[in-house]
Amino acid sequence: MLKFLKGVVAGSGAGLKDFPYNIGEPYSSAWGSWTHYRGTSKDDASSVSIFSLSGSSSQDGHLVAGRNGVKRLRTVRHPNILSFVHSTESEILDGSMTKHTIYIVTEPVMPLSEKIKELNLEGTQRDEYFAWGLHQIAKAVSFLNNDCKLVHGNVCLTSIVVTQTLDWKLHAFDVLSEFDGNVEAPNGLMLQYEWLVGSQYKPMELANSDWVLIRKSPPWAIDSWGLGCLIYELFSGMKLSNTGELRNISVIPKSLLPDYQRLLSSSPSRRLNPSKLIDSSEYFQNKLVETIQFMEILNLKDSVEKDTFFRKLPNLVEQLPRQIVLKKLLPLLASALEFGSAAAPALTTLLKMGSWLSIDEFSVKVLPSIVKLFASPDRAVRVSLLQHIDQFGESLTAQVVDEQIFPHVATGFSDSSAFLRELTLKSMLVLAPKLSQRTISGSLLKYLSKLQVDEEPAIRTNTTILLGNIASHLNEGMRKRVLINAFTARALRDGFSPARAAGIMALCATSAYYDMTEIATRILPNVVVLTIDPDPDVRSKTFQAVDQFLQIAKQNHEKLNTGDVGGATDSGVLSMTGNTGLLGWAMSSLTQKGKASEHVSAASANANSSLVSISSNSSSAEAHDTITEHSTSISNSLDQPTPSSPTSTDGWGELENGTFHDNHHSDKEGWDEMEPIEELKPPNHLASIQAAQKRPFAQPKQHAQNSSRPNNAKASSTFTNAKPEDDDLWGSISAPAPRSTSKPLHVKSAADEDLWGSIAAPPPKTTSKPSKSTAANDDDPWAAIAAPPPTTKAKPLSTGRGRGTKQIPAKLGGEQFRPWVDGENYVISYDELPPPPPLSHEQFRP
Repeated sequence: MLKFLKGVVAGSGAGLKDFPYNIGEPYSSAWGSWTHYRGTSKDDASSVSIFSLSGSSSQDGHLVAGRNGVKRLRTVRHPNILSFVHSTESEILDGSMTKHTIYIVTEPVMPLSEKIKELNLEGTQRDEYFAWGLHQIAKAVSFLNNDCKLVHGNVCLTSIVVTQTLDWKLHAFDVLSEFDGNVEAPNGLMLQYEWLVGSQYKPMELANSDWVLIRKSPPWAIDSWGLGCLIYELFSGMKLSNTGELRNISVIPKSLLPDYQRLLSSSPSRRLNPSKLIDSSEYFQNKLVETIQFMEILNLKDSVEKDTFFRKLPNLVEQLPRQIVLKKLLPLLASALEFGSAAAPALTTLLKMGSWLSIDEFSVKVLPSIVKLFASPDRAVRVSLLQHIDQFGESLTAQVVDEQIFPHVATGFSDSSAFLRELTLKSMLVLAPKLSQRTISGSLLKYLSKLQVDEEPAIRTNTTILLGNIASHLNEGMRKRVLINAFTARALRDGFSPARAAGIMALCATSAYYDMTEIATRILPNVVVLTIDPDPDVRSKTFQAVDQFLQIAKQNHEKLNTGDVGGATDSGVLSMTGNTGLLGWAMSSLTQKGKASEHVSAASANANSSLVSISSNSSSAEAHDTITEHSTSISNSLDQPTPSSPTSTDGWGELENGTFHDNHHSDKEGWDEMEPIEELKPPNHLASIQAAQKRPFAQPKQHAQNSSRPNNAKASSTFTNAKPEDDDLWGSISAPAPRSTSKPLHVKSAADEDLWGSIAAPPPKTTSKPSKSTAANDDDPWAAIAAPPPTTKAKPLSTGRGRGTKQIPAKLGGEQFRPWVDGENYVISYDELPPPPPLSHEQFRP
């Protein structure tokens, strides 16, 4: 006999001393003479179940059998057998009598009969749940009979309890005994406490105490009969009162009927083994059983099977009983994800199940597993988390986000995958409001600074949008140092038109954070130049922004006139209602194959492959990417410095005590060091050409012989008829780049008055005999000695050097400065002008 801990008590069981559990309300039913109570632990208030059995004497038969049950329950462990936690036996003084009580503490469970009423399942869902429960009990009985060679002796409805995850478990081990197949002692009792079993649950051989036949029968004979009784009670909904009721098969499902009849065979040796019932019964082949079985052996499945299963699971859980999904499948799925046995698509199903829970239940059952998943090195899991962060982000506490989630998420900012960088960026819209100012200024802004010069244009655009949306969560100092520099010095100068549009929208949405001086000196000068942007959407948004900021300026002017100096200096006096909401994300094309830059050229051919769409609360207009060669010429035509290289790594620097310090770059790098744009100087090659054009030059005289050279006449008319506006250098800059090459123009110093002498053709080297001219001038004293005109013809100019029919647009730099000729498409190079004809002796006659 086991030795039990005995406590000294005073009064009822509720006042049991040294018992570490609180006894609660009892359930309405329990097996045998036991009473089933609800209970809680005194240490952590966790739920437990407490079973008690009382007797007037320590040698009471029920107490002796109860001690056997405690011993068996403590030593036999199986997933489908009730888990033992604690036990004690006490003596309670009740007046003049002493009451002996055994207490067993187990995991929290509920009687099966009460759980069935609570679930109230019907039809197919009821049959599926019963199938799963019978499957579990059959495994427990098979374990006892086949593996342990034990006989339970009283499998019935009251010996089954249900856990909080709706699993069925077998208990009531008071009658449990070893199977004794020793035929040499046929008269000895094999089941010492068989008298505790009701007569309606006893098979014929046990009712007749035929121990010889029982020992010759297989170990599962008695318990197979008990399984048949359990099936009848389940589907009839009534407690079995006599053995004759088992013949009523109308309530038994047809798929289970053959197995039911074999379990209740009159011959013990022909009764169905519970292990075969598990493996071969058609009744257990349903969606719920197969799903739970797959989840329980998930570690044994390969990646292909897992991926196929989890892709079907979201639709499958819609068809299963909701309570079973939430209480059984959800914990299995959360555990599988937490320990890495589940694939990334399982997170979609987990969040779908979590949406059916209350906020409090979601925080307890789902959120802890999700937080742990952020530490997973699996990229697929990280992508799935970031794609669905809007479904659980609001439930996260600020402390959890700042300390446990952001350090892992931040690694995605510098990931080599552009898709993961973009998802990380978008997740900040949910996580940034929960970050501390120290994390935002010391870490987040550094990452955003690098992303604003990312090689992917969609990421640069979305970074600008994010800054506009989280501006309210920055402190005033950070807003002053970051916003204007980020929007004007970077976004408005981006070569990607939606990025420029995003910069304009962000400025409008954050207009409340700028004072009048910043608007007048830093914002408006940078915004106004985009009114001639090649992209129509950028121009449209620019005019809206100009109107908004001018309205702010007008209100400031009116306040100054009325003497309201304090109001005039207030920042952000106006913010359009259409821009006060969150800016919409740009539509990314990173999910498509190839880089975003490769899709730009195809955007005009396929409208569905547009890279970016900018939206706001006031406008849902989309900005499709139509970038061509002229879209990047806006910075040149406006004579602005080119934006930073997309692949550069310059940032805003680190923040210490409200100031940024960049350890890797010069002090001039970063948003906080950018100054307002002042008067911009033209590039060096433009300055040289402009200086050359302003120098005076002597125009060579044209002679009558030019009539034989029409091209020379055209060239001459170019200089004599040139208009003053032809000297405008900026009109030529905006022309598209030439597709052909030519020799560079070598410009002489300013001291050389003859600008064209260096490029003029040399005089002809051929000589000819002098000839007399019929148009001789008698006043020319040099006519006699003048050289005769050349008889050789000028060599034709080579094709491609100015006489071809192909138009060659002007290009600065190494290209020659070539004027247009009378608006035609032919140009002529100065180094190709033919030499002037020699003077005849008649022209020099005195």
